[in-house]
Parts: sequence; C-alpha cells; structure tokens
Amino acid sequence: MTATRTLPSPVQSAGGQSWSALAVLMIGTFMFVLDFFIVNVALPSIQQGLGAGEGAIEWIVAGYAISTAVLLVTGGRLGDKFGRRRMFAIGMTVFVLTSAACALAPDPAVLVAARILQGVGAALMAPNILSILGVVYSGPARVRAISVYGMVMGLAAVSGQLIGGILIRTDLAGLGWRAIFWINVPLGVAALLACPRLVPESRAGQDSRFDLAGVALITACLVAVVLPLVDGRQEGWPAWSWIALASSVPLAIAFLAHQRRTAGRGGVPLLNPRVFSSWPLRAGLITQTAFWCQQAASYLVLGLYLQQGRGLSPLTAGAVFAFLAAGYLITSFQAPALTVRFGRNVIAAGAVLAAAADGTLYLATVHGGTVAWLFPGLVLLGAGQGLCITPLTTTVLSHADPATAGSVSGALSTAQQVGNSIGVAVTGVLFFGALGHGYGLAFERSVFQMGVLLLLVAALTRLMPGRQRVA
Repeated sequence: MTATRTLPSPVQSAGGQSWSALAVLMIGTFMFVLDFFIVNVALPSIQQGLGAGEGAIEWIVAGYAISTAVLLVTGGRLGDKFGRRRMFAIGMTVFVLTSAACALAPDPAVLVAARILQGVGAALMAPNILSILGVVYSGPARVRAISVYGMVMGLAAVSGQLIGGILIRTDLAGLGWRAIFWINVPLGVAALLACPRLVPESRAGQDSRFDLAGVALITACLVAVVLPLVDGRQEGWPAWSWIALASSVPLAIAFLAHQRRTAGRGGVPLLNPRVFSSWPLRAGLITQTAFWCQQAASYLVLGLYLQQGRGLSPLTAGAVFAFLAAGYLITSFQAPALTVRFGRNVIAAGAVLAAAADGTLYLATVHGGTVAWLFPGLVLLGAGQGLCITPLTTTVLSHADPATAGSVSGALSTAQQVGNSIGVAVTGVLFFGALGHGYGLAFERSVFQMGVLLLLVAALTRLMPGRQRVA
C-alpha cells in the first residue's frame, strides 16, 4: 500500500486557489465537450471542402465518441494509479496535438483518424477532472464544484454550434471550418501552463498491477456495441454487425465477472464492483445513458436540417442554436439549488419539458413555416436540458465516496459517451434513411423518436434516489 499523495487542499487553503484550480479543470471540460458538438455546424462545410460522404460525416462525430467511450474507464483508472493531474495533463497534450492534426487534415480519412485520437485525449482528461473534483473538494464546496462542472459541460454543448458558426463565418486567416479545431490549441496550452501550479496531484491509496485484462474486456465490449451501430447501416447491416452486437452481452458479463474476481483476490479492478452494487449509482448510470442518447443526436440532426434542409449559413444556423442556449442558461443556474430541494423530480421535469419541446419542433416542421417557428421549441428544449444535465451529474456523484471516485467518474463519463455514440448511430439510421423523402420528414422522425426517449428518461428517474447526498 502506498499513501495518497495530495498537495494542500485548495478547499482548505486561503485565498482564491480553490477556484483557480477549478478554472483550469473547466477549460478542459469545456474543450472536450465543445469538440463533440462544434463539428455539427461545420459538417456541411467539411463535406464540401473535403468531399466527405455520409459515412465519413457520421464517423467525424461518432469516431470521437467511440474512442472516448471505450477508454474513459481506463483513463480514470490510470489517473488513480499514476496521478490524476498527470493524466489530465497528458490527455490535454494529446488533445491539443490531435486538434492541430484535425485542422491540418487533407482528406476525410485523416480527419476521422485524428478525431479518433482526439477522443483518446478526451478519455484521459474527462474522468480525471471528475476525480480531482471529488478528491479535492468536500461538503458544500464539492456540490458547488460539481454543479459548475455540469453547467460548463451543458454550456459547451449548447453553445458549440454558435461558436462554430462564428468561427466559420469570420473565416480567420482563410481557415474556414479548420478554425474550430485550431481554437483548442491556445486554450489547451494555457491550461497546461497553469496546471502544475494550480491543480493538486492525487492518486488512489493502493498500488497494484494495472488491470490489463479488464481494459481489454471493456474495450472489446464497447466496440462491439458502438461500431456496428455506426457502420452497420452504411454497409447494409452485414452479418458481422449482428455478430458484434450479440457478442457484447457475453463480453459485458465476462468483464463484470473479472472485476469481481479481481476485487475478491484483493487486487484493484479497473472498475470498482461497488459502482454496480450500489443501486443509486446503477440507476443514475442507466438514466445518464438514456438521456445522452438523444442529446448529441438532436444537435447533429438539427444542424444538418438547418443548413442542408433550410439552406442557412453556418453563422445563421449557429444563431438559431442560441435560442436553445438561452433556454439552457435560464434553468441551469437554478438547477443545483432545485436539485437539493426536489431531488430527482427536477430531472423528471426537465425530461418532460424537453420531450414537449421535441413535440413543438415536430409540429413546427410539419406545419412548414419559417425557421422562426422553431424558436419556441428550441428555448423549451434548452430549458429542459438545463434541468437534466447538472442534476444528473451531481446526483450520481453525490453517492460516490473517495475510494470509488475514479471508477464512478469514469463510469459516468462512459455512460455519457456511449449514449452519445448509440444516439448518433440510431438516430442516424432514421434521419439518413428518410432523406430520400426530404430533410423535413427526416427531421420530423428524428425529433419524434427523441421525444419518446426523453419520456423514458423521465420514467427512469423514479428508480433514482429521491434526494442528493452531500458528503
């Protein structure tokens, strides 16, 4: 056993050090979330500039999510073993370098490959951000820090399209869509320079062999789920796609059994079995996955519908997304306090509100009016998401203890990215499958499906604990 090495806690120190550390971590949070969503408004420009087909377009979005999803748990465990600040910094370095590679990509294949590697950097950053927050902050300070994390994550998601539209419209130095990747470089370098001085180092209190078998099993399981969902439609659902999906079940069972055996022998498993033995954590992860299945997909199809179906420019399409961002800001700042008071009911209300918003968008599209008909639905959608994103994060993490911080944060982030990947793939089947009948019908079917999914999220919240626990 080796003792945890932690610098003096910013929470307990004088001055503004605590919130300086939080600011560095939030730069990383904003960047890795933003890069999932900012590409949506740039996809038509990328498609035209690089000659990318439908398959490449889906892979530009889903490739990032897949590599992030399959390595998030591993990233969290690496941070537990070798140092969370160290893994955050390594992840940020990879993210910055691969962002530059994306910006320089000469063809779709290189861009997809760079996006997959960019997801590796995100997978090293994301779970360690949550782990650092869970270890460094305690009590009310932890609640505030995690609430800020949730708000920054949601703000990055809803503002990505507007930021992307502005960057493409201004055409900085003639870069066009490539500017959406170059923007990560100065932000990442600034975070890397500040990280050693402002972010304390910490690691788990146990030192043992790294669970390579666990890494192999969880990676194989997640690839078996998301790869056929993304590629299967493009290839006409060949036999390999069904075999891969079927194999994910025994792989998941084998992974969980291996984790229990490792823990039973006194080893340190990749994912602590206590994450799944705790009902509040298990219910929260299920709800998190279901929610994010519609989150990323809704932005993807809306971005394509506005530009390809309505003929809007990237900037104008991004401005339309500002209505969604406005709704999000209205509710997200109140969501933490509401969650302490009303618990899971806040998430349920947000999901129902977002489902109603999808219904409004469906009716506006069927009516065939101007783009302005979408504005009320987008404000409602953002407001509903603002009531879901932060409360989901804080509710799940409030039931974790420092011993499982890495596993829980990795599992939580994995649930988000797996949901993103599955959502993009499944909604992509509906959206691209209906394009032969026009973008309007494709968008109608997509928002109807996502509205139904949000009602399922509302129902799943009844399985979650009624009140948030403050550690």
